[in-house]
Amino acid sequence: MCGITGWVSFDRDLTTEVTTLDAMTETMACRGPDDRGTWVQGPAALGHRRLAIIDLPGGRQPMSLDTPEGTVAMVYSGEAYNFTELRRELEGRGHRFTTDSDTEVVLHGYLEWGDAVAERLNGMYAFAVWDGRYHKLVMIRDRMGIKPFYYYPTSDGVLFGSEPKAILANPLARRRVTLDGLRELLVMVKTPGHGIWDGMREVEPGTVVTLDRSGLSTRVYWRLQTRAHTDDRDTSIATVRSLLDDIVRRQLVADVPRCTLLSGGLDSSAMTAIAARQLAAQGERVRSFAVDFVGQTENFIADELRGTPDTPFVHDVAKLADTEHQDIVLDPQSLADPAVRERVIRARDLPAGFGDMDASLLLLFRAIREKSTVALSGESADEVFGGYLQFFDGEARRADTFPWLVRFGRDFGDDADVLRADVARSLDLDGYVADGYRTAVAGIDRLDGESDFEYRMRQISHLHLTRFVRILLDRKDRMSMAVGLEVRVPFCDHRLVEYVYNAPWALKSFDGREKSLLREAAADVLPRSVYDRVKSPYPSTQDPRYARALQEQVKDLIAQPAHRVFDLVDRDRLRKAAESEEPINTQAGRRGLERTLDFARWLDVYSPELNLG
Repeated sequence: MCGITGWVSFDRDLTTEVTTLDAMTETMACRGPDDRGTWVQGPAALGHRRLAIIDLPGGRQPMSLDTPEGTVAMVYSGEAYNFTELRRELEGRGHRFTTDSDTEVVLHGYLEWGDAVAERLNGMYAFAVWDGRYHKLVMIRDRMGIKPFYYYPTSDGVLFGSEPKAILANPLARRRVTLDGLRELLVMVKTPGHGIWDGMREVEPGTVVTLDRSGLSTRVYWRLQTRAHTDDRDTSIATVRSLLDDIVRRQLVADVPRCTLLSGGLDSSAMTAIAARQLAAQGERVRSFAVDFVGQTENFIADELRGTPDTPFVHDVAKLADTEHQDIVLDPQSLADPAVRERVIRARDLPAGFGDMDASLLLLFRAIREKSTVALSGESADEVFGGYLQFFDGEARRADTFPWLVRFGRDFGDDADVLRADVARSLDLDGYVADGYRTAVAGIDRLDGESDFEYRMRQISHLHLTRFVRILLDRKDRMSMAVGLEVRVPFCDHRLVEYVYNAPWALKSFDGREKSLLREAAADVLPRSVYDRVKSPYPSTQDPRYARALQEQVKDLIAQPAHRVFDLVDRDRLRKAAESEEPINTQAGRRGLERTLDFARWLDVYSPELNLG
């Protein structure tokens, strides 16, 4: 896992721009604390920061190979979980290797198959290849968008990086956000390819972007495809378990300490229990970590989102699976710390608006990093298996919009509530969402003879896997890489995603509950309490001291009437929320306060040019 960046400029010799390349590369130091490297040749410059996971001495980057026709150089971020098999195949084709790293396998794979190497990879990855034989840059991103990858076209080439900050370190990139960028920040829908910063794009998941002197071109090498599912229930359950066993086994491979993230929910519990069984066979115990809050279990109040606290279920799994477990218990002062908020903003380059859930994730990962370098997460199982409440909510199913927005509007309120009226009118978020929804559903194929209900559930699944999960994957990546922790996501293995996506909804919910296939596939390794537990989202603090700390910080902000945040936020509404004597211990009640503080800190740190016209 690493941070990559680069610059291609066909009209100049970039050997004179090493200082700028160094600045771009250093912005990725958090992603790669173990090593740095740069490579420059004529119009191409590549930068790399390394987090060493596999072949610690041999995987240095940028990595290059000289051929009779020219040099091929690569910067790579991520992991190819099938690199051992690919290495054997390439050796059979005459390739010779000097390291044990997956990076070298991917580079040789590119020499053998060109950009079609992407179709042979199983993993999470974002990499760029400068092919000196043809004077072209090839940028490739994994199928599900697990690893981030941004690019910024220029008049004579392109800038690219794992995160926007790498691109923004180049004077050619303008720190500008238009209405479209603000819309993307506020609607909780990930538009494929949208980079939020004006002029910036994302390499879309499952896509190759190529740059040569004639310009940029794209090729989609993977997309969710509709296919008939012919397996019966028992076969489907067995297939899911077989896939999970193989996926976890592959993703436990590392030359550094590993662990799992354990929430006590079905997803992380199944993953942890399978990992524990596999490591036990090798005489090892799996480490597991969970986040908790001071007094949360003892004072827990059930609501529409969360019916139970996590900790009792976490401990049931840790006991049954015999993990080496640790709870990371956070206090409200740490969650509300302005320095933590700034760290979150700098990690994400944007005011993403997840409030205490971002802060707690960052603090959790920071604590884990003291003992482990690689963690396995249950992220994405809800999207794959159908675990969210909106999959079962009649209103959300029928709505002519993204189904999670129905639930979010009901449970968290409207993000636009905090905005000034004139800004809200200019943004027209309802229109933006409606346009995005029509585009999103237009390309979802339907099986011959598929019922209206089954097709609607296919649409809901597809939307979650292509528009919603990417928001959470991006959050996971930024918070973990901000502290140099690699987090792997077994449920994003494309084989599992393809298989379960095409299982009909009647099979995914055959017992009338969420994630039926996963529950039965892992039933033999789960404690009964977790097997029976109802879905509960990532935890959020209920401590009123956290909300009071937010109120005091907002009062301080209101005392700065010239602050730029009031170009966006309604000061009077904000004052009422800050001065309210009513206890605020819910996410919905705190949302406007958190969103405002995020925007304010972002404006302070990044000084973006806002074009609201």
